[in-house]
Amino acid sequence: MATPVVTKTAWKLQEIVAHASNVSSLVLGKASGRLLATGGDDCRVNLWSINKPNCIMSLTGHTSPVESVRLNTPEELIVAGSQSGSIRVWDLEAAKILRTLMGHKANICSLDFHPYGEFVASGSQDTNIKLWDIRRKGCVFRYRGHSQAVRCLRFSPDGKWLASAADDHTVKLWDLTAGKMMSEFPGHTGPVNVVEFHPNEYLLASGSSDRTIRFWDLEKFQVVSCIEGEPGPVRSVLFNPDGCCLYSGCQDSLRVYGWEPERCFDVVLVNWGKVADLAICNDQLIGVAFSQSNVSSYVVDLTRVTRTGTVARDPVQDHRPLAQPSPNPSAPLRRIYERPSTTCSKPQRVKQNSESERRSPSSEDDRDERESRAEIQNAEDYNEIFQPKNSISRTPPRRSEPFPAPPEDDAATAKEAAKPSPAMDVQFPVPNLEVLPRPPVVASTPAPKAEPAIIPATRNEPIGLKASDFLPAVKIPQQAELVDEDAMSQIRKGHDTMCVVLTSRHKNLDTVRAVWTTGDIKTSVDSAVAINDLSVVVDLLNIVNQKASLWKLDLCTTVLPQIEKLLQSKYESYVQTGCTSLKLILQRFLPLITDMLAAPPSVGVDISREERLHKCRLCYKQLKSISGLVKSKSGLSGRHGSTFRELHLLMASLD
Repeated sequence: MATPVVTKTAWKLQEIVAHASNVSSLVLGKASGRLLATGGDDCRVNLWSINKPNCIMSLTGHTSPVESVRLNTPEELIVAGSQSGSIRVWDLEAAKILRTLMGHKANICSLDFHPYGEFVASGSQDTNIKLWDIRRKGCVFRYRGHSQAVRCLRFSPDGKWLASAADDHTVKLWDLTAGKMMSEFPGHTGPVNVVEFHPNEYLLASGSSDRTIRFWDLEKFQVVSCIEGEPGPVRSVLFNPDGCCLYSGCQDSLRVYGWEPERCFDVVLVNWGKVADLAICNDQLIGVAFSQSNVSSYVVDLTRVTRTGTVARDPVQDHRPLAQPSPNPSAPLRRIYERPSTTCSKPQRVKQNSESERRSPSSEDDRDERESRAEIQNAEDYNEIFQPKNSISRTPPRRSEPFPAPPEDDAATAKEAAKPSPAMDVQFPVPNLEVLPRPPVVASTPAPKAEPAIIPATRNEPIGLKASDFLPAVKIPQQAELVDEDAMSQIRKGHDTMCVVLTSRHKNLDTVRAVWTTGDIKTSVDSAVAINDLSVVVDLLNIVNQKASLWKLDLCTTVLPQIEKLLQSKYESYVQTGCTSLKLILQRFLPLITDMLAAPPSVGVDISREERLHKCRLCYKQLKSISGLVKSKSGLSGRHGSTFRELHLLMASLD
């Protein structure tokens, strides 16, 4: 009799490298649960199809890191806000820039599309909230009231209200038709990260860094209930489509809550770290999380999750149940949103200011077209996702299939899992394995990975190290059992060599430290350079950089050639140290160097001045050599590009 396969409740779907630099924002398409948009420090917005490795489209035009992204309900438009305060809207079907909206004076922290009209709301670190008319390319209203950065914006399902959450610990509700604040909801003791409207009732949920979730009655403007004891700051919440419960994306777990009375229905362990966004499709909850340049997606089977009726026992932390669930027929019924059947009219204008004056779009639109591009990197996926929307044959609408669940890790499947199958990972449920070799993905299946051009300073795994390299190859499937002695002998291979390398490194550092204790900084740096090991130089410079007074002109003559090597290193930490040291030298000694070289020759013999002039000439020559390297790297995006551009400005006087 065949053993039944038990499937998992939650599993990791895939992991991709989404950007060349760090990911700073991402959002899921709520309608399909299959479209993912990411914004990065490389100033790009990339679009992905969940569970497919290749980028569909890359949108360019921003000149600073993208801090916030949002898709509209039909998933036809995308809006992205940058660190500089600019906002750009792209038409995904036409694959072109639609609008550029300027007006904020600081980072764009939050965005949301109006559910019916062509309007976008934006919240910024400048504490302002602005409502934009996409069609006319203008700000139709500005809402003031928050005293700190606005972290989240959400339109109500009927499009009449706008909820805002901010770092000032408050939630505010704005009436779009009247152009004023309806109510303020205090109570949180930390920054409020997220707000979400109930899909049917006049109810609002807010999550905060104080580890609480509060539910607000939008008729009485008072708190309904408060759920405390979250394992970490609340950053993602989502109501079930029928409104029966609220999902909270916690640290490594999904929690299911009710609010009248407040209670926890279920807790599902999902090792997703800090989840950034949630969506529901086909009775599956999709969660996405990002770390540095990687984005991971996870699936929770909601058919196996308790959403009503009983209080769950928390497997993460054993806390007292919030309340005993019981049928509550006397719970008050709230009003239901009245959704318009057609596109809503433009919100009433209460006053007109200079910000909302209309501008001629002709010349600016042409400029946007030149500066912004939509690079379609996967035409097949692009046509499948976006182009069919324009055809009449798309009736009935296409329905995506649920993601298949991998088998449960239990006794029934342990024997099967023990068999060697290098092409299969139970955490990756894609049945069609032909998509796995396609770049540029870092999936959860073991695939060959090229060593990156720049090795990040912080990473979760060693570069170029595979666990399989330490294990003996199994040639016969029947001999899958691994003997401990064989495994240990493989692991010990190269151990002696590694010990020799580490011992040598320790000896070199001891040598430098012995000289350092004498108080002669210049000699200790000379000894580190003589060792001819950049890692020792980096260790020493990291200490010297902490105290600017240690720097002298003769020290610069020794360090500058090493800085040139560090700036060309493939290790991010080496580049960072080199940039820090170069910045200190430029700030402290460049004026002295230029003044000495520009000064007329002295009368008579001044040995100390001649020595100083000689050192200045050496430093000037080395700085000129480094300036070309800095200039070539100033065009990079992200944090490194910003640092090199700053150094390039400091070195402008050398030209």
